Amino acid sequence: MNEILEIILPAIPQTLVLVFVSSFISVLFGMPLGIILVLTRQGGLKENQKLYSVLDSVVNFLRSVPFIILMLILIPVMRFIVGKSYGTAATIIPLSVAAIPFFGRLMEGYLAQVDRGILEAAKSIGSNDAQIVFRVLIPEAMPQIVNGITMMIINIIGYSAMAGAVGGGGLGEVAVRYGYTYKRTDILWVSVIIIVAFVQVIQLFGNYLEKKIDKK
Repeated sequence: MNEILEIILPAIPQTLVLVFVSSFISVLFGMPLGIILVLTRQGGLKENQKLYSVLDSVVNFLRSVPFIILMLILIPVMRFIVGKSYGTAATIIPLSVAAIPFFGRLMEGYLAQVDRGILEAAKSIGSNDAQIVFRVLIPEAMPQIVNGITMMIINIIGYSAMAGAVGGGGLGEVAVRYGYTYKRTDILWVSVIIIVAFVQVIQLFGNYLEKKIDKK
């Protein structure tokens, strides 16, 4: 048991760093991406079909590339930024690149669902585009946005586990290296149980926040 703890325990904070730093970066860049997409789409406040088509194509491309292949494609970028293509710090890069377009697309969908009548009412009282976005669109869509962030974090947990197959660090690497390669099924199952527990906790917390915001 002590041996299992010595192997598992260091991987837990690595996984937390992978997941939450990547999630923060993904929200930081994915939210503006979603806002730009919903503003520039057909019928948007700043309709721009050329810009929308370019961003739409980039988002579709990045979402279509399997995560393992995306990691391999980004190895030069990881080496340039971090100095190596493995480990926790390096893996944050492909995790973020995979999650940003995913969250951006979710944001576009959530913001596009806001009642047009509310937007027209905001326009009628003289609100500018920035005020409409930050005082109307985002607050109205906030319960859905929280749900989207929850989904994104859970996806990143799954991606981080896959990253372990190529030296990404965290519980995924422990599961692959010790559980699969060294045939340690005890370590494999402990890793899986902890990952599943992370997912359950994130989902429950996300559901709680969504319901609390929705009531307001």
